[in-house]
Amino acid sequence: MRKTAIVLATAAVFAAAPVFAQDTPPGADSGAFINGSIGPTNIKHGINSGNDTGYAVNGGYRWAVTPNFAVGPEIGYNDLGNVRIKNVFNSQPVISPGHASLHGWTVGGNAKYNFTPNWYASARAGLYEWSGHGMSNDINPVDTHRNSQGWYGGVGVGYDFSRHFGVGIGYDYYHADKSNLNLTTDMVSAQAEYRF
Repeated sequence: MRKTAIVLATAAVFAAAPVFAQDTPPGADSGAFINGSIGPTNIKHGINSGNDTGYAVNGGYRWAVTPNFAVGPEIGYNDLGNVRIKNVFNSQPVISPGHASLHGWTVGGNAKYNFTPNWYASARAGLYEWSGHGMSNDINPVDTHRNSQGWYGGVGVGYDFSRHFGVGIGYDYYHADKSNLNLTTDMVSAQAEYRF
């Protein structure tokens, strides 16, 4: 039931976004976007602690509230726990077996504030539908897999080369903790965004 409610709420927000966009002030950053990020991830919880490389892909819509501030919904997917980019260049596997792993879907809101015509700050937050694998935090740890709901949040800064394209750096936090398996992860990433 919870998943159905999330899907219906997301669909309603995306359907309403073009209606709000009709009141956009001239020169505001409004419209659909897609962005991607890649960078080091860090789990800091007991036996699962470690660093890997993760990625995230998001899409959404923003409408302008003022000429330099826009907000809107977003939906995305990420894999935060077991990708080894350095192994692309050698004979080792890119997906590392035996490591703690975390991946899932996000749905939430995002905001972008241009403090100059080119430089911006951003923020995002919402629900995280995650699936993870790791060792339990019991006295006798066991290999465990869990699916659950959590939350995420992030901030970033960047530079827009044009109305359609910008790059930045960001920090994101993904809360994923259930039944003695804590895979909560943060990621510092390089980001790129294309706006339609």
